[in-house]
Amino acid sequence: MWAGLRAALGEPAFARLLAVFAANGIAAAIPSATVLFFVADVLQAEALAGAFLALYFLAAAAGLPVWTRLSQRVGKLRAWLAGMALAVAVFAWAGLLGSGDLVAYACICVLSGLALGADLALPPSLLADVVGRHGRMESTGAYFGLWTLATKLNLALAAGLALPLLAWLGYAPGTRGADPLAALAFVYAAVPCLLKAAAALALVRFDARWRSAA
Repeated sequence: MWAGLRAALGEPAFARLLAVFAANGIAAAIPSATVLFFVADVLQAEALAGAFLALYFLAAAAGLPVWTRLSQRVGKLRAWLAGMALAVAVFAWAGLLGSGDLVAYACICVLSGLALGADLALPPSLLADVVGRHGRMESTGAYFGLWTLATKLNLALAAGLALPLLAWLGYAPGTRGADPLAALAFVYAAVPCLLKAAAALALVRFDARWRSAA
């Protein structure tokens, strides 16, 4: 088992793709860990939290065939990069919202949900391509095991990053002060956008290496 894990992590293409996937996954999971606080304290619409989440996930499901079709036209890496760019361009506006901005937030939920469709559809397909091109057959289980582990850890790592950061910045659930709410908006919107932008940059570098090795 350990030999298989070392072999998988020792494959540069897989290690780079896994790093992109992990950074992007943490970026997507931070809003999941803090969304209830944001809806309750910033938007002051706690009763609508379920409806906003439903919009988000329905849009993600609707976006799956769109990203699949786009990947067939421009390639999987570029389609995933477009999804990341859309997510950053849309979600950055969430940090500017305040009490009562419900229609604007609903639009953000729909558009960022569409962007999530790229995260759901394309990385597993890219993993299969990397394993098929560069992987060792005896380590196939290790590749997919590490990928699944990263998937499971994303939410835990996001909560472990976001919640202590919120406490350190002075936010507590139920707070209505301007500074704590600004801290919540920063952690909810700005931190994920910065992480996703870093993941996008790493994906661009991975794309260049992938093409040069093709």
